[in-house]
Amino acid sequence: MSDNNKLWAGRFQEPIDAFVEAFTASVEFDKRLAPFDIQGSIAHAQMLARQGIISAAEKDSIVAGLSQIAERIQRGEFTWSIAREDVHMNIEAALTEAIGEAGKKLHTGRSRNDQVATDVRLWLREEIGLIRAELMRLQTALLDSAEAEADTLMPGFTHLQTAQPISFGHHLLAWFEMLERDRERLADCLKRVNILPLGAAALAGTSYPIDRVYVAERLGFERPAENSLDAVSDRDFAIEFAAAASILMMHLSRMSEELIIWSSAQFGFIELSDSFCTGSSIMPQKKNPDVPELVRGKSGRVFGHLMGLLTLMKGQPLAYNKDNQEDKEPLFDTADTLRGCLKVFADMIPAISPRRETMRAAALKGFATATDLADYLVRQGLAFRDAHEVVGKAVALGVASGRDLAEIPLAELQPFSPLIGADVYTVLSLEGSLAARDHIGGTAPRQVREAIQRARQRLELN
Repeated sequence: MSDNNKLWAGRFQEPIDAFVEAFTASVEFDKRLAPFDIQGSIAHAQMLARQGIISAAEKDSIVAGLSQIAERIQRGEFTWSIAREDVHMNIEAALTEAIGEAGKKLHTGRSRNDQVATDVRLWLREEIGLIRAELMRLQTALLDSAEAEADTLMPGFTHLQTAQPISFGHHLLAWFEMLERDRERLADCLKRVNILPLGAAALAGTSYPIDRVYVAERLGFERPAENSLDAVSDRDFAIEFAAAASILMMHLSRMSEELIIWSSAQFGFIELSDSFCTGSSIMPQKKNPDVPELVRGKSGRVFGHLMGLLTLMKGQPLAYNKDNQEDKEPLFDTADTLRGCLKVFADMIPAISPRRETMRAAALKGFATATDLADYLVRQGLAFRDAHEVVGKAVALGVASGRDLAEIPLAELQPFSPLIGADVYTVLSLEGSLAARDHIGGTAPRQVREAIQRARQRLELN
């Protein structure tokens, strides 16, 4: 080997500049790929032996050596070297030191280009599984809370103005449905992650008689990538994951915003557990909703990683370029951030205490049953637009007199329309309004409970 002491040093006459060596090295962050690098290398060695490219004895030596390195890494006894650039070269050099000449044959028929693409896909495949498990835990917590609060009244809002009465359980189910689409997006993303690049080599494939289907089967990939140029150069699977993660974080941020508002003194709809809040260094009365605030803030971090990955890829010609070294840190941080946010939310949701009387009192403000009065008049034969005008006048009276519609006597309502009868107060009650929306997707408590059962079945199927 050249005095340069690099596995690729044969072409070079001068040692690499010390700063350049540190600047171009990736081992400080890509060493987390080590278990997957070893997993891929073992499958590659098994294929090489199966195809007669290396001997069975060499394969056994390689597999044993890699297994020992994996154990050293797991115990924290492996020494990582920047001089060896990345996770792949560190492991290969350590293997060669341990088993000798056979270690040098491991890289036959592959390149670091297809090797790293394989490692990242193996890692991301596992991460998606872990993320979906945390997501399902959060969804289950939402269903449990929704079931307990199916009859709890609260105001529903549009434009953050009181709109119509809804069930608190119904509101929690809206969060569930957002997350269910996120879970589906991650499952769909996994289809495009689970494709094997190994065998594409540097960019054009290899002249050795390799068996890529065998390697794909050994590593649990759906199939080998069809085109060698595409296999080593694109990172659209990582961008797609970052996009799915960004949408999921957007949903968590919206949920956080509502928790922050609801826990404020001005709303007082819920009490967040002390375990998920902090105090103020100067104001002793403060209880700050730091966990949802931080999750809301971390959404911007994940959005930034998505834009970074898109920008990273947009100007690259085929095939592999060193730019792609920059894909790992944003991808790693996206997965870490997303998993952490899901974990803390799944722990926090069961610890939320609803203030039911406060929510019910808030639903009595803002003429939340105005639409129910309009629907009542339509059922009496009045056209909806005319009913809308009648109710608008009744609301104006309520605003002027400081009374809700249900508090206005029949004698004062009837001048607006003779169709208004004594039975109108049934539809003007919060409970009557809630129960009236008795269809799939509606807020009637019966429908909420049925929706919860269907949602649990969906979770069980996936």
